[in-house]
Amino acid sequence: MGGHSYLAFDLGAESGRTIFGHLENGRLTLKEINRFPNGMRSIQGHLHWDVHHLFKEIKEGIKMCVLLGHLPESLGIDTWGVDFALLDKKGTLLSLPFAYRDQKNEGAMEEFFQFVSRERIYALTGTQFLQFNSLFQLYALKRDQSPHLRFVQNLLFMPDLFNFFMTGKKVTEFTYATTSQLYNPREKKWEKELFDVLSVPTSIMQDIVPPGTKISTLNKSICIETGIQAIPVLAVASHDTASAVAAVPAENNNWAFISSGTWSCMGIEIQRPIISDTALKLNFTNEGGVEGTFRFLKNIMGLWLLQECRRIWAKNDLYSYKNLMDAAEAAPSFQSILEPDWAGFLNPDDMTEEIRRFCTKTGQRLPESLASYVRCILESLAMKYRFVLEQLESISSHTIERIHIIGGGAKNRLLCQFTANVTSRPVFAGPSEATAIGNILVQAKALGHIRSLREIRGIIRNSFPLKIYQPENVRVWEEAYVSFLELPLP
Repeated sequence: MGGHSYLAFDLGAESGRTIFGHLENGRLTLKEINRFPNGMRSIQGHLHWDVHHLFKEIKEGIKMCVLLGHLPESLGIDTWGVDFALLDKKGTLLSLPFAYRDQKNEGAMEEFFQFVSRERIYALTGTQFLQFNSLFQLYALKRDQSPHLRFVQNLLFMPDLFNFFMTGKKVTEFTYATTSQLYNPREKKWEKELFDVLSVPTSIMQDIVPPGTKISTLNKSICIETGIQAIPVLAVASHDTASAVAAVPAENNNWAFISSGTWSCMGIEIQRPIISDTALKLNFTNEGGVEGTFRFLKNIMGLWLLQECRRIWAKNDLYSYKNLMDAAEAAPSFQSILEPDWAGFLNPDDMTEEIRRFCTKTGQRLPESLASYVRCILESLAMKYRFVLEQLESISSHTIERIHIIGGGAKNRLLCQFTANVTSRPVFAGPSEATAIGNILVQAKALGHIRSLREIRGIIRNSFPLKIYQPENVRVWEEAYVSFLELPLP
């Protein structure tokens, strides 16, 4: 077989995948080797990630790849953002990493503002304020007098932890560092002022490397266990959104992206961070990308609302996403409208009950069927996208003529069509496997098989079909959007 091959591990909050990619004659093909569940584990009242289980699945993916006769030239890992592990001086985990939705983070952000103002933090980091940012998670550990902070020698973010398991080397990759609210993008280093306030030394942090850096070769023990050769382990764009946006099949600069999954990350790609009073007021973030770019974006709650409703419904019956979409398409429109980022939706015990509570508090009709829940969620997400789109254009003076939806949400035809309708812009949907694709093609660039980010996007346009959604029923959606803007938040 000619061409070049790579192995990507894409770990999401709901599931993980091992994806084999083959690049030949300017075209990329993918093969899913295995898929495995992920989820938060409740241990003594706190939510954690079982990284030992995930690492076992990573090794199983490598083993299966070898058994199938696939011979990758490198491998790379991306994960969700902000979470981290603490290691002692022997490199041993002090505990399973906390999950960002854990209750310990409640109130930590507001408490930290007593020591450093919101304005000062934003001026230093350019990072949006979310209660689970790494900064506030670290503060919560300090506030609660976690014994782990007495013994911590190294802090490793999630992808860096798995890279350490595979190579024994400790580094932090640039795109992930920028999600933490501990990094200063202007000074290009960890922000000592914040660590001083935390009374935590910056020595626990790692050197920051750009995406495409070779960390080391795979450990001999893993090679023996899985049967793979000692290939390079590469620091890809290890924050999953960074890998996904690298895979946006766009041309020119007149586009916005929505990386749609559990979260919807909506923004634009820029060359330098935008750190201004307006960006602070509207809570936009600056996250690192490939080739030193930045993603100026906002996090929106995303398909988490639908995933959690489906989890509740699955107690009685398993409803496929296709069946839910078919039912929602036939349901009446605009029966009720949600604010997707309402705090109550972050991690409720029962999302359906939380939606009903929101509708009651805002004086709206309650959803009456599964289809009405689904349609309500998708319509509300689309309207929130319009709201963020207008903010993006206002802050950046960036004319947006098209929207690229990538990730799992690209397969949701209703969400894509609703987004086109309410924004009055064409929506280009795909690729759905953008994160794994970006991971793989950054590996290809690191090994010299691709020259640039521009070439990466050209390969994607040449390899994966896109579906284009044109705006429909614009006037009706415009009226509904006015109702969204007038929604009386509880």
